[in-house]
Amino acid sequence: MSKPRVYQIAKDLNVSSKDIVEKLHDFDVDIKNHMSTLEDRDIDLILEIFTQQYDENHKQNSHKKQEKDVQKHNEHNHLQDRKTGYDNKRANDIRPMNDKKTSKGKYYDTRPNVVDLDKLDNDKIEDLVPNQIKDHGAMRQKIKKGGGKSKKDKDKTFDEKLNKIQSKEKKAKKESLEIIIGDNITVGELAKKLKKPTAEVIKKLITLGIMATVNQEIDFDTASLIAEDFGAKVEKEIVVTEEDRLFNDVEDDPSQLKPRSPIVVVMGHVDHGKTSLLDAIRESNVTATEAGGITQHIGASRVKIHGQEITFLDTPGHEAFTTMRARGAQVTDIAILVVAADDGIMPQTIEAINHAKAANVNIIVAINKMDKEGANPDRVKQELTEYGLVPEEWGGDTICVPVSALKREGIDHLLEMILLVAEMQELKANPDRLAKGTVIEARLDKGRGPVATVLVQNGTLKIGDILVAGTAVGRVRAMMDDKGQRVKKAGPSIPVEILGLSEVPDAGDIFYAVEDEKKAREVVEKRKEKIKEEQFKAQHKVSLDDLFDQIKEGQVKELNIIIKADVQGSVEAVKQSLEKLSNDEVRVKTIHGGVGAITESDVMLAAASNAIIIGFNVRPDSGARSSAEQQEVEIRLYRIIYDAIEDMEAAMKGMLDPKYKELVIGHAEVRAIFKVSGVGTIAGCYVTDGKISRNAEVRVVRDGIVIHEGKLASLKRFKDDTKEVASGYECGIGIERFNNIKDGDVIECFIMEEVR
Repeated sequence: MSKPRVYQIAKDLNVSSKDIVEKLHDFDVDIKNHMSTLEDRDIDLILEIFTQQYDENHKQNSHKKQEKDVQKHNEHNHLQDRKTGYDNKRANDIRPMNDKKTSKGKYYDTRPNVVDLDKLDNDKIEDLVPNQIKDHGAMRQKIKKGGGKSKKDKDKTFDEKLNKIQSKEKKAKKESLEIIIGDNITVGELAKKLKKPTAEVIKKLITLGIMATVNQEIDFDTASLIAEDFGAKVEKEIVVTEEDRLFNDVEDDPSQLKPRSPIVVVMGHVDHGKTSLLDAIRESNVTATEAGGITQHIGASRVKIHGQEITFLDTPGHEAFTTMRARGAQVTDIAILVVAADDGIMPQTIEAINHAKAANVNIIVAINKMDKEGANPDRVKQELTEYGLVPEEWGGDTICVPVSALKREGIDHLLEMILLVAEMQELKANPDRLAKGTVIEARLDKGRGPVATVLVQNGTLKIGDILVAGTAVGRVRAMMDDKGQRVKKAGPSIPVEILGLSEVPDAGDIFYAVEDEKKAREVVEKRKEKIKEEQFKAQHKVSLDDLFDQIKEGQVKELNIIIKADVQGSVEAVKQSLEKLSNDEVRVKTIHGGVGAITESDVMLAAASNAIIIGFNVRPDSGARSSAEQQEVEIRLYRIIYDAIEDMEAAMKGMLDPKYKELVIGHAEVRAIFKVSGVGTIAGCYVTDGKISRNAEVRVVRDGIVIHEGKLASLKRFKDDTKEVASGYECGIGIERFNNIKDGDVIECFIMEEVR
């Protein structure tokens, strides 16, 4: 029989798994978490702890502890008596003591010695002499200043010397300057605050290796170093923005926190039964209402089991999940990865795993379609181990639950596992404050105006609350729960649909309920202005060209890369080769690898994780290309693996200096094939974008995979040769030494541009 796990024993004893784990840790039993297996001796110990015998032992231990405390107290009193006698002896003997430290306080040798009064603090001089010595008139003892001083100095009274120290300290306090500096300050402003000539400040900067002009900004750390060199005290200016004043983002007192229900996202490959599983959980037919059985929007629903509720988010894929994470919204606590038992791990499953891992979310695998012929859950588990998800029955931490959404089998067990993982996470929130949460989805309804589905993550949202979400602001006029019923308030982990916003917010926007509507509108206006300003500024993304500079400045500690290739073997080869380039300054980390064309989903993950996309024998589709330009994600395309390694290596060493850069000038779609004797195959094409130029190089792309790369043999418009054909026109294309052209192929035209 298999050994029982912590959560099973906890369920039988009607206690929490966390309590058992903590109690076992008290007895030095090495138990990791609720999924750990238990030996017979561990079970005996648990039973002993949670029965009457434990209480008796606890009482005995309490008695023993009291006896020990009494013993310690007596020993302490004995030592105290000895110490008092020792102190009395010292009080009667006025001779200076050599011992500098005893069990109580510090005593200093007061025999005649050379003391530098300039370094002594007036307030501390009295503390240097024990009370017993003061009481017996030892204050008459003289303190020498320096060695071999004149008779006049020796004859000065002690009070005169103290007055001298005091006057020096007052003078020093007057001279010391206190300045306040923000995150950045110009050299000229710093000089003014320090009351020093600008030239002196610039000299100090040069000694630090910084060449700066009067109007150049330096950061707080540099400015504070300069100020300290001039003997000034520096405080950092705390800038409180209008948003900080308006949004109450103060951390809650632990005593105010109350348990909240877990928020679960369902992810997986298309057609593996994500929505069908939710349908089985909710016992309502959602699939029938959606076009073609594909989820059209993000839905949110609440389910109750064993008196506890769970919030489910149904996403149309990992894209929305990643978009929210890219916008700083950590929405979910647990991810359910749906894998079909007959299909196994598919490309979108791998993407879902990588996205969930990148978001640091706990993963529970639901092996669906167990009712189908050919269902092989062991194969699924084996494939999961290849991506770092080891099933708990194989000694790992990943919970795998076989289910059948069609026959409603295994659903209760899946829900119990969700509650178990949630229990270990100790999810809590404060319902007694203004609401804060995330916009799950939003749309413009013709009759009702902007409608937003929001998830409350902290506090309680009420009708009439003033809400700020991104650049949208408004008063909540109505709220509906996931079943379409009107509600007056919504607490933590509850999704609701709200009306009353001024415009449609973006999915992933964080919303706040606020008290001051006027300030809320001012903050929204400032946000709109900031967005306009940012549109003019280029967003700083990591790129190979300036990677070395960013490493030097400490901006890059980890270089994230996404690898897409024509075959899986190439993905693994490129991944292993690039990750070997990691050094002390920067670590190369592959966050996703897959087969096929570079898609918009890859670009979104790269934008969210600040990654570079490496394409090996593949091309980006049109959506990915435009998205990469918009979000300034770098896509590097290679046909030879060593080129990719050399580029990455050179970038990390700061030697990357490309002489030529590829520039794609146009695309043409093959719509007809003509075989001409003596000439070869001619492709009848339609130029979809840019232009096709006779002198340029071309590559043939089929389903995102590069089939051939070479030069044009001919370019004709009707029967005439032409130098170039623009977008929107048809043409005939012949490619040198290549005749395997098919309908639907894309001919990509590019030139190599010299980079100065």
